[in-house]
Amino acid sequence: MLEAILVVFSSVGLIYASDPDILTDFTILVWQFSNLTGSYFTFKGFRDVGTNNLTGPVKVTKAVAAEFPALNGLGVSMAMLQFPVGGVNPPHTHPRASELLYLVDGSLLVGMVDTTAKLFTQNLTKGDLFVFPKGLLHYQLNADATYKALVVSAFRSANAGTMSVPSTLFTTGIPDDVLAKSFKTNTQAIELLKSGLKST
Repeated sequence: MLEAILVVFSSVGLIYASDPDILTDFTILVWQFSNLTGSYFTFKGFRDVGTNNLTGPVKVTKAVAAEFPALNGLGVSMAMLQFPVGGVNPPHTHPRASELLYLVDGSLLVGMVDTTAKLFTQNLTKGDLFVFPKGLLHYQLNADATYKALVVSAFRSANAGTMSVPSTLFTTGIPDDVLAKSFKTNTQAIELLKSGLKST
């Protein structure tokens, strides 16, 4: 019985843990160490973010472990999001990290839903911060009719992960009849939603 209790409590610790702590200053393959320079710790992918005249969907530029290996084991990452006029970052979650959003320029409507299905919304202006707890559904909308918005988001993981609700539900192969029953509609309505996502 005692062993079972210990297993449960040790599992709970794993569930709530963020990225695991590393036992060295940073992670790197042994064969790379002798050639290591400051460039390994430098990410240049944000240099041109915000300098173009963006149209179309929201553009996300990520600095996560996949693009910036120096982040492996450090428990941090960032992204920059460019919102054109009317641009929306659809409802999504980050299953492995909380997100701290900083509005660099423009204005933004943000929303978040907690586990009791309560919606929290806020209109942000330049310089504001908003936090999205790990795993909670959230979205952002640039409702400004004339001006774009620029956002920097920091994450408490080297790979926060993103699950977009529209694409997760309608483009991953979940059977139409399951979706139709879940949304209390018919398969024709589900097919219409799927076709709309294909055109974007």
